[in-house]
Amino acid sequence: MSNKERSQSDRFTVPDWLFEFHGHKCPYSVMGYRMGVVALRELGRDKCYDHDMFVFSEMGVGHPQGCMQDGIQASTSATFGKGQMHKLFYGKVGATFFDPSKGAVRILFKNEFMDKLSTHEFFNFRKQGIEPSQVPAEVAHGVIDMVLNATDEELFKVERVPDFKFKPIPSSFNKAKCDLCGEYVFERYLRLKDGKKVCIACSEREAEESTIHLPDLQMRRGSSREN
Repeated sequence: MSNKERSQSDRFTVPDWLFEFHGHKCPYSVMGYRMGVVALRELGRDKCYDHDMFVFSEMGVGHPQGCMQDGIQASTSATFGKGQMHKLFYGKVGATFFDPSKGAVRILFKNEFMDKLSTHEFFNFRKQGIEPSQVPAEVAHGVIDMVLNATDEELFKVERVPDFKFKPIPSSFNKAKCDLCGEYVFERYLRLKDGKKVCIACSEREAEESTIHLPDLQMRRGSSREN
């Protein structure tokens, strides 16, 4: 099948609201959306409407590929806001998807396709500091088409992660007012200062609180395949 024939019959599609949600058109939000679709298929499940699936993004801070995280949230509904997505700060374009009843699968954007994608004109604009929304539309559409027209096998390396374990922090609705500013604080964020229960800001310990808290998980790499 030619590339033209495949683009007409097998072209992947994403909803228009993905770009509205993300804020601009770019290839990595589409990549994340597709990654989430593959994960749901691999785990044999539907979207995460409540708190029954977790995603561990390997992205960190300052990486432009972090746009994939919005795509993952859009296709899986495992969101940061619900506490279903966590960042591991590895600086890699990959993520592990975990359903306690179905196991875990890690999906990584293949080096080969990343190399191919990075030669597109879109990234020349980005390297000049031009924001994605200001890149000419035909250029943005062109790089997005590269992702939409590719097969899952071209895009992703997929591997099962055996014996994956993750213990989420239990939810708590308990709160109290800060003794200094009077604002409500959920209890795990209360601190003691001069015998008073205070919020982090009033404790004047912000520097001590800046540590990145990584999720408590255990994972062992398993068998992989070119998916």
